[in-house]
Amino acid sequence: MLERAEWAIDGYVEGARSYRLKSGRFPGLLAKIFHEKDIPIQVAIGNYDLGICGQDWVEELMSKFPSVEVIELRNLGYGEGTLYMAAGGNRDLTDIKTIRETSNAIRIVSEYPNLAESFALKNRLRRFSIFSLWGAAGAYPPESAELALIREGEEVPDSDLVPVQNILNFNACLIANKNSWEKEDLSILLASIDKALRTAGKRTSSTEIKADKITGEYSRRSTDNGTVRLALPDGHQQKHVVELLRRAGINMLDYPSATGNRRPETNLEGVSIKVIRPQDMPLQVANGNFDIAITGKDWVLEHLYQFPSSPVTELLDLKSSWVKIVAVIDDKLLVNDLQELRDYYAERSLPIRVASEYVNIADKCARDNHMGMYRVIPTWGATEAFLPEDADLLIENTETGGTIARHNLRIIDTLFESTARLIGNKNIVAASDKSDRIISIVKLLKKGVKE
Repeated sequence: MLERAEWAIDGYVEGARSYRLKSGRFPGLLAKIFHEKDIPIQVAIGNYDLGICGQDWVEELMSKFPSVEVIELRNLGYGEGTLYMAAGGNRDLTDIKTIRETSNAIRIVSEYPNLAESFALKNRLRRFSIFSLWGAAGAYPPESAELALIREGEEVPDSDLVPVQNILNFNACLIANKNSWEKEDLSILLASIDKALRTAGKRTSSTEIKADKITGEYSRRSTDNGTVRLALPDGHQQKHVVELLRRAGINMLDYPSATGNRRPETNLEGVSIKVIRPQDMPLQVANGNFDIAITGKDWVLEHLYQFPSSPVTELLDLKSSWVKIVAVIDDKLLVNDLQELRDYYAERSLPIRVASEYVNIADKCARDNHMGMYRVIPTWGATEAFLPEDADLLIENTETGGTIARHNLRIIDTLFESTARLIGNKNIVAASDKSDRIISIVKLLKKGVKE
């Protein structure tokens, strides 16, 4: 689309090594690459005049903050998708009427917690809980949630998900900060976009939220109350976990899965497995949706700093998936450690903007180092893009530091080192019919740990 608009932006490609882009046509146009979920927020707070992202993330922001300073300018005619509420097969939740009338608590999981809460309130659910996830929401029903708000195409192959209600049909859209739209002359940019849309034969009107009810039949699942529920990580940790399980003599079928299956099978008797995001595991274990899980120490601490009385406990250091959690600044900033950084901004009476995926670790770091005025900026990835314009300090994970150096950034402190950990809910581990089975799993995994 930008090529058709003749913006002449070089370097905006898959796996781009630089997050900062310039336009060969518009000298005053500076662009930056962000994780899509961060774009509406950055535009809303006025760091950027324009943004291109999915309408789903705009609606997610505006469903909680309806007066936010963001306006939709154009439906860009690509990136079509659908968000819908789906139910699992272990409950008689066959349609929205049944869901409204049930007296049982409804657990709803999603990457879109604000839209999920809006659904629950609009439909006047009697009792509900919203669990915010980093992804893989479709894997949770029926065992770990009753409903999941998911994108079309996220279905888990064997999960028996049934659509309940269509929440949103969306496209990619061009958005603007309201103040910028009112005060800046953006007409030449919009004219080029409109030309590109006409060339491609795309419409420019905004898509609307749909609310068409879809119902279907359920299949039922039976679960053994003594079954240990184990969560395994998706993503880059998988290769390390597979090797660990192999050394421990634990066989896995379809993990990792080429088809997207998130329920692999194992030779461990009395164990059911789901594959979810490691970021979500501590909270899910704390809430009793899983008994044990393999995740990183970084995500365990992120959880415990927010919930100090959480029942989550570490059972075993698996000594793999090693990373460092580090404090990072722009290389041009002439400070050498966190104390010098604090003094630098204190002398200028400026708050320190701390960007991180680890919101609670970042907050603790700022408090422990007595940073005075500071603000934590939650991010969802591509955190290196925030420095130096949109943040002053990053709390980030790294293996070699290569990516950090490549973006002209510098590590000034190492907060801690993180490895994969087996975690559990201490209430379940200590006193339940599953404790003996969990202890035997810990012993097995110890055999696979490299000293």
